[in-house]
Amino acid sequence: MRTFSLLKGQPVFESKTGAKIGEITDLCITNEGVVKGLMVKKGVFFKQTYFLEIQDVASFGCDGVMIEDDEYLERLKTNPEYTLNHQHSLNGKMLISKSGESLGLLEDVYFHEELGTIVGYEITDGFFSDITEGKQIIQSEKPPAIGKDAIIVDVNHT
Repeated sequence: MRTFSLLKGQPVFESKTGAKIGEITDLCITNEGVVKGLMVKKGVFFKQTYFLEIQDVASFGCDGVMIEDDEYLERLKTNPEYTLNHQHSLNGKMLISKSGESLGLLEDVYFHEELGTIVGYEITDGFFSDITEGKQIIQSEKPPAIGKDAIIVDVNHT
């Protein structure tokens, strides 16, 4: 399990050649709150964004992501349902519990790499609150309801 902030900017390597293919820029998240894949920037001068399905990743390392073949990268033809930072961004969206309690603004997600299941949300109440109280982590085993204005989660406080 890891957060997206640890994954962002990591290189993607092809295991059979050892070549660096690109670097991770974002997560693609479905309406059901599952990480479907990764967005990868590829290219030297004219960088283009590609989609990499989560199950096509051979391994998630501390210093890079390994895939078997660069053919697993697909040109991003349509915008993903949701991302963490780009189009249809979930970053900064209000998190609300099923009981109607405002929890804070989404800043990062914890997910199982192999399954793509989001199991936790790192939230913020603002810069000064983060300094004095630290960031808060909300755990949830159930998928969220992602809406236009907020993300509704079934919570277990930590």
